[in-house]
Amino acid sequence: MPAALATADTAERIVAGAEACLRRFGLRRWSMGDAAAAAGVSRGSVYRYFADRDALVDAVLERTAARFVASSEGAVRRAQTLTEQVGEAAVFIRTHQRDDALTLVLPKDESLLATLLTVRADRLVEQFVEFWLPLIEAARARGEVRHDLDARRASEWIVRVLLSLTLMPSAVIDLDDPDQVRAFVHDHIVNGLAPSLREETA
Repeated sequence: MPAALATADTAERIVAGAEACLRRFGLRRWSMGDAAAAAGVSRGSVYRYFADRDALVDAVLERTAARFVASSEGAVRRAQTLTEQVGEAAVFIRTHQRDDALTLVLPKDESLLATLLTVRADRLVEQFVEFWLPLIEAARARGEVRHDLDARRASEWIVRVLLSLTLMPSAVIDLDDPDQVRAFVHDHIVNGLAPSLREETA
């Protein structure tokens, strides 16, 4: 095996081992030695790839966030408009937030999204912002959003609202009802990005 592939394989084994530790012990109650044992490598090998626990936690959470975002892509991209895409993303997040195959379910049933927002929020936000940028540009080309819209700021707006649907209860809709979630998105979340009446008639 080429050295580069062997290096990548070892790093991946270590991240997978650390993920197993987080699932078993939570964010605080594990050591680099635990990760090494789970990965089947020496403790020194772990430190050759990751400077400390924080760096290894970052790698685990980044990989898990990427897995979650990638898993939502099919449902989102099948939708035809930005409003529908955001609606499908909202439904996916609500449906899969505690899916053990996609997220990092910690002791006490914490979800990956809740964990990232309280520990490494920047990881998840950046993953999602990058995901939405091309979708917003495509919506701009179709005339669904304002021509002068700041795509990165709009992406972060969408991300923040989507994450709030996971972490905050609702007083007005049943967040476990996909149709109600889609309708909520349609009526309130994307409308502020749309062209004004003056722009549409210009």
